[in-house]
Amino acid sequence: MPNQLQYETSPYLLQHANNPVDWYAWGEEALNRAIDEDKPILVSIGYSACHWCHVMEHESFEKDDVAQVMNTHFVCIKVDREERPDVDAIYMDAVQAMGVQGGWPLNVFLMPNAKPFYGVTYLPKRNWVNLLDSIRNAFDEHREDLANSAEGFATELNLSDSERYGLTQNNPLFVPDVLDGLYRKVAVKTDSEKGGMHRSPKFPMPSVWRFLLRYHAVMGEESATSERAFHQVKLTLDRMALGGIYDQLGGGFARYSTDVDWFAPHFEKMLYDNGQLLTLYAEAYSLTKSPLYKHVVYQTIGFAQRELLSPEGGFYSALDADSEGVEGKFYTFTTPELREILGDDFDWFANLYHISEEGNWEHSRNILHRTETDEAFAERIGWSMDELNVRLDATHLRLLRVRNERIRPGLDDKILCSWNGLMLKGLVTAYRAFNEPEFLTLALRLAFFLVKKMRDSRNGRLWHMYKLGRARQAGFLEDYAAVIDGLVALYQATFTESWLTEADQLTQYVLANFSDTRDGNGDTDPMFFFTDKNGEELIARRKELFDNVIPSSNSMMAENLYTLSLLLERPSYAERADQMLGRIQPLVQQNADYLTNWAAQFALRVRPTAEIAIAGPEADQFRAELDADYYPNKVLCGTTDKSDFPLLQQRGPINGQTAIYVCYNRACQLPVTSVEETWKLLRNVKHS
Repeated sequence: MPNQLQYETSPYLLQHANNPVDWYAWGEEALNRAIDEDKPILVSIGYSACHWCHVMEHESFEKDDVAQVMNTHFVCIKVDREERPDVDAIYMDAVQAMGVQGGWPLNVFLMPNAKPFYGVTYLPKRNWVNLLDSIRNAFDEHREDLANSAEGFATELNLSDSERYGLTQNNPLFVPDVLDGLYRKVAVKTDSEKGGMHRSPKFPMPSVWRFLLRYHAVMGEESATSERAFHQVKLTLDRMALGGIYDQLGGGFARYSTDVDWFAPHFEKMLYDNGQLLTLYAEAYSLTKSPLYKHVVYQTIGFAQRELLSPEGGFYSALDADSEGVEGKFYTFTTPELREILGDDFDWFANLYHISEEGNWEHSRNILHRTETDEAFAERIGWSMDELNVRLDATHLRLLRVRNERIRPGLDDKILCSWNGLMLKGLVTAYRAFNEPEFLTLALRLAFFLVKKMRDSRNGRLWHMYKLGRARQAGFLEDYAAVIDGLVALYQATFTESWLTEADQLTQYVLANFSDTRDGNGDTDPMFFFTDKNGEELIARRKELFDNVIPSSNSMMAENLYTLSLLLERPSYAERADQMLGRIQPLVQQNADYLTNWAAQFALRVRPTAEIAIAGPEADQFRAELDADYYPNKVLCGTTDKSDFPLLQQRGPINGQTAIYVCYNRACQLPVTSVEETWKLLRNVKHS
């Protein structure tokens, strides 16, 4: 018989709806049952594309004997970490405080009052059953000890950031010496031979490379460390684009590489990775003009449009790593398969993609991966680029036809607000880099979806999740931060003022509903809570500070506030952003490699930000020309007619010609009437 999860919409929870375990979703019914029956709670957290979550389900949660132990002695709750990142964050913090390395599946044992006392990740069946017996005995025989332990962890979770990290309010220091220190903290952790960070497995970590790009832009090409930063970014982006972590046939990146060579991916594809990597590769293209980066952006957008785009314009969350119960089966080929499909083209294709007779991966299968660019390969074998492109297109088409007939990996078809905000930023950045109309069309559809379907018209708040025509779960700070960032970028790409107005309204909601009034030392804390003050009350209300695979919601909000302060002349926004940067600066200086999105803001603030206003009939064309080259430390506003926005007031064409006004710190240069003259101002201005 199906359990309580049959009534949920999350694909991950529905995967467990027919388990013999009497699973509940997180909510009052399960929590009240634990109190009423005086049982410990087991919270098991995962997500639909999680390989080891599937393994533990098959080994333990689908077994009647295991389910009997769980149902008899525990109230069992399943949580989709993507649907409830607030619950996941609290119990992940708790497990790490216990000295356990976090990961998913995350299994945490709680007292009936929901306070945690023990946690583990994946365990095989025998170990899992033994642990259940031990927990049951401890709860029966040593209840007081467990309760004291749980109180201790709950107290730890409720420490303020000032108590936890020794943070106080400081004035931020935006100087080259501080920035150089941040760069050195990050650079020492990078892999100068293979790209990425110096560890395995290798994750893309887009915010690391965007920081180094900004450092390079700010310090200039004459700086030796700037050139090293640029080389590290290019090495990393090249290796990822050529490696197995990138789907060489269909486009799009897998979540991470299991090895140091970017060769063998964990094959799940996540929207949040691909949205951020679109931004990264598009920005890197605007600096390098690399054909490889352009290929990656176009092909990855093609993948997202083909495999993740919903009919309503939002993007689904993820594709599973597994198909037919085997990881990577959909994406890999045996050598005999390739010979049969490719015929006379097999030899050169095998040379390019490192195909071996016995297979280059598990089960005699091959992961398509490369070590050289198209240009280098064509030169090596004596072909023209036109000839190689024709052959590549033909072979890829044949292989995709075969691949598309296979059983596909599972699709997580929930639509998450925050991840779609990241995708919106990626699409807009790609449009600004390539001026490709289709990219803007996709971005506009997505933006309309977010403001119409994922925003509550009654109170202005965002919803976190959307599925089957219904939005649910009050939005978290990550939702607002990512959507605001995407909308601000969309305004700067289109000069459609409603997008900036929407971003400002969402920002005002954040200020009203996510702000802290007092921290543990009685000081005002400028950082925002992760949860809405009107949301569900958990055992702790936390703030997200550290950047990870996705930048922290507070670091994104600090950047949003600063950008909006310039575009809308909101001094209070700039003040709040500076307060946040001043608060976090000592921590960034100690741990820059874990706070790279914060570090990127310190990079840009070393120099004044260019405030560029474009007024006149060619505003859109001038914007496109300005966006074609990499200059991250600018904000753009424009109008073909007239506007009430502060930077555009009393500014118009000069003698009928479109005019560009460049300002720094509210001090403006004389207006110019060409993009070429604008670039001279940007590059020659004397920065104080």
